[in-house]
Amino acid sequence: MSQFTNEDEALLQSMLRQLLQSVKDKITGAPSVECAEEILLHLEETDENFHNYEFVKYLRQYINNTLGPVIEEESEKCTSIQNQTEVSGYDTLVQHVTKKTRESKHYRDMVHALKNVMMVVVESLINKFEEDRMCNKELDSKTKKKCQSDYYTDNCSDSDSSFNQSYTFMSQEQLQLLVEKLDPIQPKEVRQEALQMLCLAPPSDVLNSECWPNLRKHLMMSLSDPDAVFSEKVLRFYAKTFSSSPFNMTREVYTSLAQHLELYFLSGEYSLHISSGLDVSSADVNHILKKVRLLNEYQKEAPSSWIRYPEKYMEEIVESTLSLLSVKHDPNHPASSDFLSPIYFLALLDIKAVWFKRWTHAHYSRTVILRLLEKKYKSLINAAVQQCLDYFEFCKAAVSKTSRVNDFSQQHSYNEQTFFYTGSDLQYICFVHSLCLLGRLLIYKQGRNLFPVQLKNKKDCVSLTDLLVLFTQLIYYSPSYSKEALTAHTDNYSPASLVMEILQVFCDQTGCAADCLYTDAVMDALLDPLRSLLNGTEVYINCPETTLIDVADILARIAAAEDGLSVLLYGGNKNSAKENSPTAVHVIVQFTKKLLHDDISLLSGSELLQVVKGAFIFVCRQMYRTCEGLQMLIPYGLHESIGEAWKKASSLSERATGADSKSSISLDSKNVSLWEETLLDALLNFSATPKGLFLLHSTEAMSDCVSFMFNSLSKKHQQTNEREEFGNGVIVAQMATTPAAAVALQSSGFIKAFVAELWALLECGKDDVRLTQPKSTPVDPIDQSCQKTFLYLINLLTYPAVFELLSKQDIPNKPMYSHREVPTDIISIIDRIIILNSEAKIHSLFNYEQSHVFGLRLLNVLCCELNTLLLLETQYKVSEVLLTAQEENVTEASEGPGDFIIDSLSVERNHVLVRINLIGGPRERILPSRALDKGSDPYPWPMFSSFPLPKCYLAEAPRKDDFGQDKDLDKLLSILQNPGEQTEWAEICRTQFCKIMKTRPDIISGAILAELIEKFVLRLSESQSNCYFSMGRYKATDAGMKKESLSSVQQLGIEMTVRYGKYLNLLKEHAENELCSVLMNCEQFLKQQQRTVVSSLRCLQGRYAGYDWFASSVFLIMSGDGEKTLTFLQRFSHLLVSAFLWIPRLHMSMHLPITTVESGIHPVYFCSAHYIEMLLKAELPLVFAAFHMSGFTPSQICLQWITQCFWNYMDWSEICHYIATCIFLGPDYQVYMCISVFRHLQQDILKHTEAQDLQVFLKEEALHGFRVSDYLGYMESLELTYRPALLKDMRNIGVQNT
Repeated sequence: MSQFTNEDEALLQSMLRQLLQSVKDKITGAPSVECAEEILLHLEETDENFHNYEFVKYLRQYINNTLGPVIEEESEKCTSIQNQTEVSGYDTLVQHVTKKTRESKHYRDMVHALKNVMMVVVESLINKFEEDRMCNKELDSKTKKKCQSDYYTDNCSDSDSSFNQSYTFMSQEQLQLLVEKLDPIQPKEVRQEALQMLCLAPPSDVLNSECWPNLRKHLMMSLSDPDAVFSEKVLRFYAKTFSSSPFNMTREVYTSLAQHLELYFLSGEYSLHISSGLDVSSADVNHILKKVRLLNEYQKEAPSSWIRYPEKYMEEIVESTLSLLSVKHDPNHPASSDFLSPIYFLALLDIKAVWFKRWTHAHYSRTVILRLLEKKYKSLINAAVQQCLDYFEFCKAAVSKTSRVNDFSQQHSYNEQTFFYTGSDLQYICFVHSLCLLGRLLIYKQGRNLFPVQLKNKKDCVSLTDLLVLFTQLIYYSPSYSKEALTAHTDNYSPASLVMEILQVFCDQTGCAADCLYTDAVMDALLDPLRSLLNGTEVYINCPETTLIDVADILARIAAAEDGLSVLLYGGNKNSAKENSPTAVHVIVQFTKKLLHDDISLLSGSELLQVVKGAFIFVCRQMYRTCEGLQMLIPYGLHESIGEAWKKASSLSERATGADSKSSISLDSKNVSLWEETLLDALLNFSATPKGLFLLHSTEAMSDCVSFMFNSLSKKHQQTNEREEFGNGVIVAQMATTPAAAVALQSSGFIKAFVAELWALLECGKDDVRLTQPKSTPVDPIDQSCQKTFLYLINLLTYPAVFELLSKQDIPNKPMYSHREVPTDIISIIDRIIILNSEAKIHSLFNYEQSHVFGLRLLNVLCCELNTLLLLETQYKVSEVLLTAQEENVTEASEGPGDFIIDSLSVERNHVLVRINLIGGPRERILPSRALDKGSDPYPWPMFSSFPLPKCYLAEAPRKDDFGQDKDLDKLLSILQNPGEQTEWAEICRTQFCKIMKTRPDIISGAILAELIEKFVLRLSESQSNCYFSMGRYKATDAGMKKESLSSVQQLGIEMTVRYGKYLNLLKEHAENELCSVLMNCEQFLKQQQRTVVSSLRCLQGRYAGYDWFASSVFLIMSGDGEKTLTFLQRFSHLLVSAFLWIPRLHMSMHLPITTVESGIHPVYFCSAHYIEMLLKAELPLVFAAFHMSGFTPSQICLQWITQCFWNYMDWSEICHYIATCIFLGPDYQVYMCISVFRHLQQDILKHTEAQDLQVFLKEEALHGFRVSDYLGYMESLELTYRPALLKDMRNIGVQNT
């Protein structure tokens, strides 16, 4: 059936009419023609009766009859082809048959026939529809009876009105006739009939017609028609025009309505006053509100489209709006202040000024609005400011009368609708609108530039700061709320909540916060009640608990930003802080301590007291999480107060848990538990900085804090069921640098859980994860899925942690390992993926190569820390294991040894072997690549399976240069030889030293360097004022020394030192015995100054845990002269600088407080490393941010550099300059040296942060191109700024809880 008869056409017409009548409601309810089309296109999806319509049944039968044979034929062809090729697939078959059918001639003929017949059917329907409509409508005799119609419904609130009809297309003559009939001089009946006809015309035709200007005037006058019904119909025409016309046309209607309202408010007809209140049920008031509401609805919608049209259109709308809102009585009019202006009506309908928020959101419109406000309508801003001032004065007056402010938002029941607003209600509504408008205005720079403003009743201008102080005071003076009101009222219009919303937005905008909040005046206003509560003076605060919580919230947000933190710590003007006016931080921390001690009488017994405490602790936490903030808080001992509060809460929690489980007790238990967690979280955040972690140890809450962190993390993992970063990287990196925290991480189960997570990623995956396809083969040495875990493991395994976790721990070396056996600790990880010395271990791995490469890469990074290398080598014979593996990884040869097989594992092993057996800086050793080259020789580096190493890995030994005479050097030596009675001899020496370092740094080496530091230290140690440590004389003897056996770690360290010294041509034969003697004497000498400590920490159970790299460095400087070395070290030990350069110097030392010794934390960490982080943030903020983003800490890598005296990171000449610089210029230069290194590495650090391997880069890579002399000038500039504070702290290391 490819052709249609006349009977078919009639049948189709009938069925189509039936279908359209069935879906009539859906189509007429559509807001536009396009939407109606969409409804018809998706009718099958939305109409459950779709397949029951006769029209649909007819079409289905027609298609089946026409295309059925074609589909069957194609299906049979495809089936036979599939059977021959043994290829199956239902989807493929359907796609193929569909494609062939659509390409067939039958399909094209069918579509053509359907199209033709439907065009005829639709045209017939349209003609029939026209005839029916013409019969039912009587038009004016001059109106042509030729029209075309379509259903259209607007989306305004009047969609059910009489305007919801078809449109009639009119000519210009018809429209002109309507305009004449709408003239106010025409009879009422004529105007009503004309308006009815006008509503049938498409709004676009009306607005584009030549007669629109005259029509606009008539409509404006008709809006004021005494006949309410007629003016209501005009308003409905406006509403319909807004909803169905483009912006360039609706602007005409909007400006017309705005102009009408402006004229109305200025006319004598309008006589409403604020004092009389407003009855919205009144017909006249209701009519005004409808007009303003229509304007407001359009105001909210217009910004979504006006950017697509010329700016002048948008400017017309903005100007007409501002002109309307600026309407007021003549100032000389007796009732001018009582005039109920348009702004009050707009505020009633849009109390939070949403219209203004949307208008200022985009730069396109914001620029125009702010320009007009500045040039023509600044009175609007003045009025808004005046409203805020008036309300504040009202609040103050109410408070001074010891009465509560009767707030609008509390006067009415939340469930009752009010129809009458009193004068005070209207004032409050306008105040809220003004407050929201100003809050939005001040976000933008151009808006803030509108201030100061001059008010009529004030002599002085109101500045931006004055306004912000006013906002802040509103928080305190605003009305209090009952708990029921606060919980029931979701849209709170209280001044405090509104101001809080505004200030919170300000805090999030950097420029806005700087201009508005970061001033001393605003800070004083925020803190004024806190000062009053501290001083015990009378203070008027409505609802003090919620008010203080709000203030704490703003302070915490300010402290979270760098500039805001600076204002809290140092005041608005950092350079001119007043001594007699303490900055905000002092007030906040004192108030917080008083809260913790329950010493605020106003809050005693309050149910929200703990919430207030927690809020202010959080403010302090935002500050003490930073080094500079902690420095300001240390004198107040806040960590002790929080620690004491935690101990009390912990005791109460134990009692509540042990009590009978009654409901009240259960609730108390929850509150106590929540308070305990709050305090633990606060204590935990002390560990974000080196000194903070040291203070945390003194509170005895370390283990509990780590357990809390781990439990919180476990809960988070259970809730999200996702693998996220394992805890707070920065905090864990700090903790891993100290022995006590590392032990706490182990005992809490943190490390066990982390190791299980690592194993899941490396080997077996999670048991509850069902694999639908195999994992892709990793391309990188460490797969991307394991990269974060790898970096986290590096953060965790610093030497203090490694020593506590691995010291005297044997490798399991089991005869058998199950595939399901998951490691539980670090020693298990080393056993399973690093030291693979048995077939059982290899066969236990699912991903042997990937896991072992991971282990070798980890070993490579760990061995960059020389103390860790010595520990692993002495305990687990790492080199021997790797050499054996290399020996076994060779090809079989008939004669002689086979060739090494080059694969990823042999290449990794070769790199590790060279690294751990060679000491040297960037120009002193050559490390083989871990990547293959292109070409015939992909790996040119020789492999080996026994020592010694191939010579190609040793760089050419540095030659001893013969330096000529130097006047500055001679002068320096002469002063050191005979300082005479010069009181400033040390300063002169330092000046000369700097001069030499800048001009001829290479001359300070070898014997000259030895002589310089020897004589300088001698002269300093002779002066009691320069001696920080006082002690008796120690006489070195060989007697009995042989009985004191050196540890295996020290013995291996001596071998490495001697090997390095011989490479540098600094040592001769038998130097090993000399160095043994020096180290044994040093150990004996320092032992005389040590305390007896009973501790579970392994590092405090005897001798110093690591190797003495500083003493070894001095030994090399003295060219292997043991006697000179020992003499120098004894004298050097008197000086403060020895505490920071010579790490073993203060091991369990009696010169440190017992709490410091028991913590196992060295002053280099809690003093030098702390200041390194502090200076890094101030001097190199990008580098500091890079560390933070990487979850790594500068203190960890600096402690590693300093502990091993930069061995393997600098060439020997630069190590000498580092030591000499710190000795001559002071211990604070150790800090400046590290900052200089970071400055040198800045670009590399940023690059590797982006590559997500910063930790690996800093630990593995030497400091290429760094020369101490190049940065000496920079270090001197740092000294000028930071020395006073730094040296003060360094000298206080012997004071309790510094």
